[in-house]
Amino acid sequence: MRKAIPILLAVSSLALVGCNETTAPPRDVTPPAPPQGLYSVTGDQQVMLYWTPNTESDLAGYRVYEAPCAEGPNCPYDRVGSTATTQFSVTGLLNGVTRYYAVAAVDVAGNESALSVQNWYDTPRPDGSTVLGNFVNSTAGAGWDFSAFASRASDDPATDMFFGYNGAVYQMFTPDVLTDIQDAGYSSTLDAVDYAPDGGWSPTGTVELIPGHCYLVWTRDNHYAKFRVTGLSPTGVSFDWAYQTDPGNPELRAKPVRSGPATPRPITWIRQ
Repeated sequence: MRKAIPILLAVSSLALVGCNETTAPPRDVTPPAPPQGLYSVTGDQQVMLYWTPNTESDLAGYRVYEAPCAEGPNCPYDRVGSTATTQFSVTGLLNGVTRYYAVAAVDVAGNESALSVQNWYDTPRPDGSTVLGNFVNSTAGAGWDFSAFASRASDDPATDMFFGYNGAVYQMFTPDVLTDIQDAGYSSTLDAVDYAPDGGWSPTGTVELIPGHCYLVWTRDNHYAKFRVTGLSPTGVSFDWAYQTDPGNPELRAKPVRSGPATPRPITWIRQ
């Protein structure tokens, strides 16, 4: 009978060990939903991206991707950064070069979503601020050359537009019939004007200048530009400006959102 006791104790010990064992929870392998609402604000050698926040409780942040074209084996989306917010600035870009952008969401377990459903592309362009002077008995300094980012004489062949005042109305003029201009209306910032329309150009090649209004210019060599009047006087006009260096590209801030399957777009633009 003594030999049976150790056996019973061993069985009891095994039973106790079994009661203390715990089962590990299953690993989280479910990725977040793809971010939505992606859009961009074009800058000088940079693009600022914005999107709608995800609603997952275990969200850790977002990863931002960039590609040279929309899709295909020669268009890989490379990661350019990460953020815990719903905005990201891509810097060090070449003005006039179109790039495609997408965003993925990441949770605390490291699961990454598919790329954002929008196929978004953007073309950075130079911008700045300047003052033009319409000097008495002189055309010097009254004109502006967008491609050179410089003031010129109003009768200089390279001038894209020039300032004038007739004692009652402040105006901007185009120097020839191959250059178009139009008033885009009042805006609090230059970025409110994002895309040059097909129509609406002034039939006379002139516009009245109004502080706070934005204007569009289509140059004789097929470039789009915009400016916003920040100050006026009989001797000059101050304005913020932006110029798209990609010929024929009407993008001045951001492209309209595209839905559906991503397809490559031609990067050539033809003046109508």
